[in-house]
Amino acid sequence: MDLLFLSRRIFLGDGSPDDVLIHGGIIVDTEGIIRRVLRSPQEVNTYLYNTESEAVYDFGDLVLMPGLIDPNVHINEPGRKDWEGFVSATKAAAAGGFTTIIDRPTNASPPTVSVTGLKAKTTTARGKIYVDVGFWGGLIPSNGDQLLPLLAAGVMGLQCTLYGSAAPVSEEFPAVNEAQLEEALLRLAEEQDEGEAVIAVHAELPPPMEIQPAEDASPREYTTFLATRPHAMEVTALQLLCRLARRHPKRRIHVLNLSSAMCLPLEEECRQQGGQLTMETCPHYLALAAEEVPECGTEFKTWPPVREQDNQERLWAALRMGGAIRMIGSDHSPATPGARALTCGRGRGDFLRAWPGINTLQLSLPVVWTASNRRGSPLGIADIHRLMCLEPAQLCGLAAFKGRIAEGYDADFCVWCPEEEFTAGPEQLFTATKATPYAGRRLRGVVHATVVRGLHVYQQFEGFGQPLGKVLLRKSSRKLVKFVRM
Repeated sequence: MDLLFLSRRIFLGDGSPDDVLIHGGIIVDTEGIIRRVLRSPQEVNTYLYNTESEAVYDFGDLVLMPGLIDPNVHINEPGRKDWEGFVSATKAAAAGGFTTIIDRPTNASPPTVSVTGLKAKTTTARGKIYVDVGFWGGLIPSNGDQLLPLLAAGVMGLQCTLYGSAAPVSEEFPAVNEAQLEEALLRLAEEQDEGEAVIAVHAELPPPMEIQPAEDASPREYTTFLATRPHAMEVTALQLLCRLARRHPKRRIHVLNLSSAMCLPLEEECRQQGGQLTMETCPHYLALAAEEVPECGTEFKTWPPVREQDNQERLWAALRMGGAIRMIGSDHSPATPGARALTCGRGRGDFLRAWPGINTLQLSLPVVWTASNRRGSPLGIADIHRLMCLEPAQLCGLAAFKGRIAEGYDADFCVWCPEEEFTAGPEQLFTATKATPYAGRRLRGVVHATVVRGLHVYQQFEGFGQPLGKVLLRKSSRKLVKFVRM
């Protein structure tokens, strides 16, 4: 028998011109697929009168919208489960309204740079994930022969970095240079005529000479660290990617973790010249500013860095429809307190030694929503859907069955109250480690329930259902790209 989900505020995200909040219902079949949308109370009453459902879930005045999709999550299992594992990461995702997340290839051991590495990921994930999980494959200097096998095995696309990862990951996932990235693009072009594989890039280039802090600079001051990661590192990386995008116009190149607003004009120019270059920023670049980072506050450290307030203003302007920034991804990358320089001792609060990465996933929606509402022209629910659901689904090739509430789509729902507020604290987080720069902040936007393929995986005050998330693998050929629900 079918399930029925009701709300007075349903956002379909189905692309219809009058895409507003409706008072209606969603009929979901036993496979977790949306069978029909009821667009008025009258349709709901008629259905209830004529049809018996297995269960009816009435969310009242809560907003029911398509489940959020995060294309930028570091799950460090296998190998570094104490940093973040599949159980903790997917619980955090579910509690944050995310129904699908895409794992980055870098921080696990082994990293996802071979089919063997991908199998280690999928084998570890099955049976313990609360939301659906897909995977990026890694592109490093030594794995050119693995790129096509990784794509054939089911990764969403290939991801690389132009600047070496932090220790201890740096040896396992080294950076590529322009020549190596060009070689990979040519290799893909020989085998995939349609340019179907996305290349996602952490876009910072090392400066010609390593930047050393001033002799009198304290490593416990954020400005000391910030001076070592100037805007120019991102700008020169974007110039490199623009050259490649123009030389390979059929291939989409996607920029992860954009921090510097100085890069925005380069994207627009590249687009005008025929390159497929897209950009993604993160909640911390929109909500945090360098001026507010406290001494020893290494939970604020990430690569690229959180920059100054005036830079943030230009990022917000680029989020508009048709702007340079197409989506928001968390770049969720927690680590143990020791790696984050948060434990007592001589190294406590040392920004230069601390692992770069912010614990963001569970709080992404309220952080973005709160920061937006404090502005003169805030984002609407349609913007949240576009930036945190629809565009990520399209980037990862999931848009045929995720990202909308429409017939034939997965019944993935985020149920939340945009007006409700709470104070963020480590005790609320389901991540493996709890340090976050948002601790103590008053945030707006509370997730009440998360539904994956018709199944309640999270409900406020009641906790979690069973870990019934699925591994998403991409099946491709020269002429066909599709996904299978496994």
